[in-house]
This record gives sequence, C-alpha cells and structure tokens, in this order.
Amino acid sequence: MNYEFKVTKTLSPKQKPDPDTLEFGKVFSDHMFVMNYTEGKGWHDGRVVPYAPITLDPAAAVLHYAQEMFEGLKAYKTKEGKILLFRPDMNAKRTTKTNDRICIPALDEELFVEAIKAVVRVDADWVPEKEGTSLYIRPFIIATEPFLGVRSAKEYLFMVILSPVGAYYKGGLAPTKIFVEDEYVRAAHGGTGYSKIGGNYVAGLKSQEKAHDKGYSQVLWLDGTERKYVEEIGTSNAFFVIDGEVITAPLEGTILPGITRDSVIHLLKDWGITVSERRLTIDEVYEAYDSGKLSEVFASGTAAVISPVGELCWKERKIQIHDGEIGELSQKLYDVLSGIQLGNVEDKFGWTVEV
Repeated sequence: MNYEFKVTKTLSPKQKPDPDTLEFGKVFSDHMFVMNYTEGKGWHDGRVVPYAPITLDPAAAVLHYAQEMFEGLKAYKTKEGKILLFRPDMNAKRTTKTNDRICIPALDEELFVEAIKAVVRVDADWVPEKEGTSLYIRPFIIATEPFLGVRSAKEYLFMVILSPVGAYYKGGLAPTKIFVEDEYVRAAHGGTGYSKIGGNYVAGLKSQEKAHDKGYSQVLWLDGTERKYVEEIGTSNAFFVIDGEVITAPLEGTILPGITRDSVIHLLKDWGITVSERRLTIDEVYEAYDSGKLSEVFASGTAAVISPVGELCWKERKIQIHDGEIGELSQKLYDVLSGIQLGNVEDKFGWTVEV
C-alpha cells in the first residue's frame, strides 16, 4: 500500500548538537510524526509536523489508567551517506502484540514502518555521521480520550519522535557490573512482561535505584514466581555462555521479545554455535562459575547492541566473569551486528531497510 502523509516544515530549524557531546534522549529533531485514532473512523490524518508540545485534557485516559505503549529503534548513516533502519518490521510486529495486550486498536504494520520512514526522511540531516552515533527513533501511542473509568479508550494518538544519540560506550565497549534482584519483581506469567509499555519500566525503578546505590549499573531480574530463574538484565535480554552453550530465557510471556535478541540467536545459529532458549536458575549460573564453565555473560538491546557483563552480585557474593574483560563472543556479536547496522558488514539476512 502506498501511504502519503502531509508534511509541514518547521519555520524555525534548531541548531544541530555537537556530535562529540551527544547524550541519550536529551535532544530532539525538528519534526515529528502524528496520527489520530477515533472510534468509528480508525487511524487517520497521518502527518509530519514541527516538533512541539502536545495538548492533553487533564482527564486523558493515559494519565489515569496508563494505556500507552512505545517502541525503540535507530537510524544509521553509512559511509556512502545512506540512511538505514534495522529490522523495523520486527518493531511493527511487536507493536501489534503490545497493542493487543493493552487493548489499543491495531495499527497496520506497514503504516508503522512508513510513518517512521516519512519523518526520518524529513529530518535526514539529523542522523549524525560520527562513528558510534545514530538517530534514536521513539514511536509511541497514548490514549487521549478524556474520561475517568476503567475501559479501553476511544481516542488515541500515534507519534514518532527522533533524537540523535552518541555512542553508548563513550570509551569503547566495556563490561558492566550487574546486581541480581531477588526482592522486587518485574513481570509474572499472565502479565505484561512481553509488552513494550511504560508500566514495565516504572516497576523496575526501585530495584534499579537499589542497584545503583550498591555500585551496580543494572539488575538481573529473576522470575516472579520462584525467584530463581534468570530473565532479563535491566531493559535488555540476557545471555549466558556455559560450557560452550549460549543460553537465554525463553519467550514465555515474562520477558520482552527483543529484536537484538532475535538477531543474536540468528547469528549464533548461522555460526554453528549451540544456542538454547530455556530456563536457567541463578544457582546454575553460580555453579557454572565455580566449575569454570561460565565463560561469558552479556545483554542485548537497541541502545547498546551488546553489553558484556564483567561482574555479578547475588546474595552479597560477587563473581567476576571472563576476568572482568570483554569475551570473544560478545565482541564478535557487537562487531557484526553494529557492522550490519552501519552497512559495513554484509547483510545476508536482509535486516536493513534503506530510508
């Protein structure tokens, strides 16, 4: 289907930020995509307009009953000047699943991708060129109908905003220190753990603050029922390399089906490396460390691509993984994935989409 969106250019373009001092999510581009939903009319009036504050009624459903969702992906500029998206169709598919879970009207997946392309094209000069930088893309949907009552809303707003971001690791790829959380719970079976909604993230803030106070950058979540099976690391999917096998938690409704996670699994299988999506206890992780079989731990996600873990702390016991250094597999995955995203490595899977 051919989607056409009205474009209104800003009359006051912003000054581009210094690519050497870019931070995550602090600066936003000149334009944004906006589209409305009205019951009986469906999604309508898609448009690219100047970036500006939006007006919400104080009774808007999103403010009271948290009916909202969001996604996250990036646009990259190649050496040849092309702008590439990485697997945006996967973000569209995940949006469909999230919307279904929290009763937001379905959004055509092709429309989702075309909306992103439209606003990125308009703000193409906001995609930074410096190595390690990218344009972060934040699509989101909020319930805007003004009413106080627990039901799905009849009016929504779909928006896409853009933010140029710097390299996740300022000094290069570096291992992180992770605190194992066994007090608070992020998600449980039957809940919204697999959905991309703000509620999942605010539920993790208390634990994250606790970890930071102890000197750790993120938390490793355990399952919400028995508090023993490893699940996610902060907002990323977790991988454990034990005796040559790469293990990650299965998609059973409590963890986010990460696009980078899926890409990692594809690459590992392509390389002939054994990868298993199965339940793994934190006891097994520590036993593997004690027996010398735990060689690497890393997280995968849009922001960092691959984030190697150098230390775990569980019940006050700290273990150092791979001598606190980056593992060979973590480094290879990072190099290949980031290389594909930037157009420097052959994209044999057809993952990149040119804007």
